Formats: sequence, structure tokens, C-alpha cells
Amino acid sequence: MITALRAIVFYVGYMFALIFTSCITAPLSFFLPFTIRAWLITRFNWFVLVWLRITCGIRTEVEGLENLPKNQQMVILSNHQSEWETIYLQLVAQPMSTVLKRELLKIPFFGWGLKALNPIAVDRGKPAAAMKQVLKQGKARLEEGMSVLVFPEGTRTEPGTRGNHKKGGAMLATNSGVPVLPVAHNGGEHWTSSPLQKKSGTIKVVFGPLIQTEGRHVNEVHAEVTAWLESQVDRLSELPAPEKKAEDVQASASQTSSEEIKSQEESSNESKAS
Repeated sequence: MITALRAIVFYVGYMFALIFTSCITAPLSFFLPFTIRAWLITRFNWFVLVWLRITCGIRTEVEGLENLPKNQQMVILSNHQSEWETIYLQLVAQPMSTVLKRELLKIPFFGWGLKALNPIAVDRGKPAAAMKQVLKQGKARLEEGMSVLVFPEGTRTEPGTRGNHKKGGAMLATNSGVPVLPVAHNGGEHWTSSPLQKKSGTIKVVFGPLIQTEGRHVNEVHAEVTAWLESQVDRLSELPAPEKKAEDVQASASQTSSEEIKSQEESSNESKAS
């Protein structure tokens, strides 16, 4: 009962900050340079994390801060368990563009502020087209001096389970010649899928060493990132490590390979047409 009441108080402050950011900060910031706009809008993120600690007793413990590069574009690849990491990771590196499902931009208030941060909004129902969009727009964002945040699982995965890691993020980094910053956390064990179950405690985050991509094949980079993420998530989790079946691995590899081939074929056709 107390946990639910604390969560309600949290969401009251959350909604107030969201409306203020979407209706006042975001519209006014469109007239400012992107770096200033992003800083102003992400004050909402900062407030949410502080308010979460005050109301729900959820703190953050970070490892590997020394691995965060300064003034360098990169592709950030993180596991995805909850809304928490989408808020937290926006504060890690700016300017930054996040790959997300386009439906989020249609949510009143929330989508308005999100759109101002120049995300890469994809249609998850069309995986081949989504990968093509990530590669094209992601490369453009990197060339503009932004980092790109990608959740390889594509959707939220419940703590204690594993999702299939897609190759889009690793492919973007490899094609663009920028490093990958892997990030693991157990955020979903405290910011749970149930809105009224914000469990007090400490969310643990680990920033891994940069994974270089120049001169490497995307499959090699993808395998290294996936192995690191899964091992670190298992280490941080308070739940038993899940077993990944061989057929799941094979299905994931087949799916990502077909998406990769189709995306590359479409890109090749576009080049020939132009």
C-alpha cells in the first residue's frame, strides 16, 4: 500500500514536470541551438531521477564512468527493461539521438518534448525498413556530431528473461567507423512494468570499455557487445540468470541476417536508381 502511494506521488510530480517541459520549455527551445535545446529539455530527465529518489527511494549506483569518452561520437547500446533507462541515458551523452518506436511521438505532452530531441522514430512492424532507417538516419546524426542510442532488443525485456539482440546498432557503428559504448543495468527490477510498483533500492549501471569497430566485421562486433551485455546484466540482477535455448539463438541469427540482407539490397537498389 505504501509503495503504491509513493508511486502515485511520484507520478503527480512526473506529470507536472512533463507538462511544463512539453508546453513551455520545448516550444521556446526550438529557437535555440540544438545543444542548448537538448540540455533544457533533459532537465526533465534530471528532475525525474531526483524525484524518483525522494518519493520512491530508488537510487543509482554507477560503475565504469571512466569509460565515458568526452567530445566523441559513438553508438550507445544498452539492454532495455523499463522507462528508467530511456530517461537516465539521455543524460549520459549530449547531443544524442535515440532510436525509438514512432508511436511514442504521438503521445500527448510526452511525444512533444521527445520530438524536439531529434530521435530516429521507426516502425517496428517493418523490421527491414526500420534497420534501413537506423543506418541512414543514424549515420546522418553521427555526421552532425551526435551520438546515437540504440536498444538492441528492440522492446522491453522483463528482468530475469532475455530478448533477441538485433544487429542494427552494431551495423551502424561498424559502417560509420565509430566505437560502441555498451551499457548494462537492472533498472527494470525497481522501475517495474507495473506503474504502482516502484521498488525502493539501488539501480546498478555499468558502462563498459569502448568497443572499437574500425576494420571489424559487424558480426564480430555484435557478438562481442551481446556477450558483454548479457554477462553484465546477469551479474547485476538479483534474479537467477536465464538459460538461452539453442533454437532461440539460431532464430535470432536468422532473423537479423534476413533483415540485414534485405536492408542492404534496398540500399543497393537506391544507389543504382540514383
